[in-house]
Amino acid sequence: MKNKNTSILTFKNILKWILSIVAVLAGIFLFVFVYYAFSAPAISQENLQSGGSSTIVDSTGKQIASLGDNKRNYVTIDKVPQQMEDAVVSIEDKNFYNEPLGIDPVRIAKSAFNNVTKGTLQGGSTLTQQLVKLTVFSTETKDQTFKRKMQEAWLAMRVSQKFSKQQILEFYMNKVYLNNGIYGVETGAKYYYGKKLKQLSLAQMALLAGLPNAPSNYDPYTHPTEAKQRRDLVIQAMYNNNKITKAQADEAMNTPITSGLQPYKKVSNSNNSKRIIADPYIKEAITEVKKKGFDPYRDNLKITVNMDYDAQKRLYNIVNSSNYVSFPDSKMQVGASVVNPNNGKVVAMIGGRNLGNVQFGLNRAVQTGRSNGSTMKPLLDYAPAIENLNWSTYHQLEDTEYTYAGTNIQLKDWDEQYEGQMSMRKALVNSRNIPAIRTLSAVGLSNAKKFVKGLGINITEKYLSVGIGGNVSSLQGAAAYSAFSNGGTYYKPYYVSKIETADGITHTYGKNGKQAMKDSTAYMITDMLKGVPSSYATYANISGLHQAGKTGTTNYSSESIAQNSALSGTAKDSWYNGYTKNYSISVWTGYDSPNQNGISSTYQSVAGKIYKAEMSYLAENTNSNPNWKKPSSVVSMRIQNSGSETPVVASPSSSSSSYTKELFVKGHAPSNPYKDSDYSSSSASKSSSNEVTTNNHSSSSSESTDSDNDTTDKDNTETGTGTNSDSNSSNDSDNTTTNNSSDSSTTNSNSNTGSTNSNNSSNTNTGNSNSSNSGGTSTNNNSGSDSSSSSNTGDSNSGGTTNSNSNSGSSTNSGATTNGSSTDSSGQ
Repeated sequence: MKNKNTSILTFKNILKWILSIVAVLAGIFLFVFVYYAFSAPAISQENLQSGGSSTIVDSTGKQIASLGDNKRNYVTIDKVPQQMEDAVVSIEDKNFYNEPLGIDPVRIAKSAFNNVTKGTLQGGSTLTQQLVKLTVFSTETKDQTFKRKMQEAWLAMRVSQKFSKQQILEFYMNKVYLNNGIYGVETGAKYYYGKKLKQLSLAQMALLAGLPNAPSNYDPYTHPTEAKQRRDLVIQAMYNNNKITKAQADEAMNTPITSGLQPYKKVSNSNNSKRIIADPYIKEAITEVKKKGFDPYRDNLKITVNMDYDAQKRLYNIVNSSNYVSFPDSKMQVGASVVNPNNGKVVAMIGGRNLGNVQFGLNRAVQTGRSNGSTMKPLLDYAPAIENLNWSTYHQLEDTEYTYAGTNIQLKDWDEQYEGQMSMRKALVNSRNIPAIRTLSAVGLSNAKKFVKGLGINITEKYLSVGIGGNVSSLQGAAAYSAFSNGGTYYKPYYVSKIETADGITHTYGKNGKQAMKDSTAYMITDMLKGVPSSYATYANISGLHQAGKTGTTNYSSESIAQNSALSGTAKDSWYNGYTKNYSISVWTGYDSPNQNGISSTYQSVAGKIYKAEMSYLAENTNSNPNWKKPSSVVSMRIQNSGSETPVVASPSSSSSSYTKELFVKGHAPSNPYKDSDYSSSSASKSSSNEVTTNNHSSSSSESTDSDNDTTDKDNTETGTGTNSDSNSSNDSDNTTTNNSSDSSTTNSNSNTGSTNSNNSSNTNTGNSNSSNSGGTSTNNNSGSDSSSSSNTGDSNSGGTTNSNSNSGSSTNSGATTNGSSTDSSGQ
């Protein structure tokens, strides 16, 4: 008997302890619940009735778009058919009318058990909780916290106390997102079936009721099989909930998913001009938001993007008017991207011209179906050669007859001429094809592919011809060239900098850069590319601005021309990639139907002129014009124009026309037999015996001096690599463009005692106009004793330049290029 009493006491003690523990846990839970409840976001009838849209603001906080707020036809509950109510309640929350608190404790308990065992915090939501979630909470997985679940339950209880079940159902049915920019069941009925809600069949109502669970996955246009499965699940739930008969269910399930479905149509933009201007950018930003786990159409987010709206508006106006650039017709298209090279932020983007009010159309700025032409050369050919082979800007290359190994396909430039031996600098600036392919061959295609992969470009082509053009988008091009600008770091371009949810959670985003190349590689490529706008594609030159750039065209194959003779002499694609230390811009121009229309030679400069118009605006408003500073890993030397395979250092007494300023990777420069003092004394002598020519070009007040930032000899006599072709463009005897400087306050003292100063020139540049006329000219009337001249047609098909100079040598440099193979080829 004693043992029995002892057992009873023991059991009572255990039970008492268990109850005490439960009470303590319940108290803790209640305390936490109350604590979280007090910190829950506010919710009002206005919030509940509003559409589930998100707002998008630019980098300055200026609102540029609101998603879906003007695409909803609100319907009051008395106008909603009973079958529609039954469909929604049956599939979402069959106990909806029996939940006085707006929550289901049993479902919450089951969900909590599953959450603990499966490690997630999802499920268990009533229809009222879903309404709360759509109104004030984020759907991102990492925001599905215990705190948020408690707040959601608390707010659901508040909503249930304040509003009737019919009101709650009305709010929900008008707030749900049904894909394709559509909110609410009444709007959905009109969009999908062209009818009012009350006119829909049971099967059609069931489709609408099933969409909110996963709008894009159950879209009847793109996923008809999944849409039918979801619709039939709704119908089965209605039958199980005794809302329809078996006969009604069978008839509805046997109805084809396409029955009554309207043809798919894109939703037009509102008349919001900001939204129209920014539409291609917004399209990409929304995709990025979704990848982060949010639903911008349901989550009521405030999305801050990296766009500079003013820059975006200017770019839009440039391509959609004739105020800045002349276009051949309304059909020519444009894809352009502007990126901040120092962090990867996408500043502006244009997906096409004359798009009207179409929402989320083809974004040509990110499509990779068009070859980037010769803008590939710095990326895949010359930068890897500097990076892997330590080539100098003087490295000698052959522009001679070339046939692709293992084929009978002969590679040619557009003029079908060969210019013989030349430096890498000249080959790149004048965009010769054969030296570029020889360079790629020396580097090795696999090594080159690995290099550009670090710049966000995945090359799948297996042939060397990709060295003069591959499928790269303008966004990829702008981001890749950014690494040249910032000293070798690649930042993956991104659109969204911050997302704020309705419940006050803020998520910030940025990109960590990865070193893609040595600073020596980046600087040497930039130094060479400075010569493109200053002496080759002068239509893209901006006076006084430190910039670098590269042209590119893709020409038609002989087969394409045979099918359409009108394509002869035209280009398939035309590009310009240009950058400063503040911005990197890539512009593509062409036609959506390239085999019907080609770009005539007159208009192949349009891409460069778009670049110039946008970059000029950016530079003016940034009020910053920094130059690139030569890193310690690069050595600058005067090299004789002897054409020697081995670079020969020029003597201090050499005339400026007899040498070029070339760059070498430190440790790979030729030995210099002269002392610093030799150059210094020679420079002083020249300066005292000859008049010093000073070029005064406009520049921002914040511009660094040339002596601080430009390529510098040991004697500090080299001035102005900016866009000064005397120090940056190859001054070989067959490339005579001199002193076309955009540096400010640059003093050139390279004249020789007893000889005529070749830098004392009078420059007239008419090649920078925004007109569509090709063949803009830059004429340098130099006072020199040499009388021979050279003609550099530059982009012969895109407003190239003619330079009449006093330097020795006579040759024709025609930079626009053509691959003579049977496949489409690239040029310039």
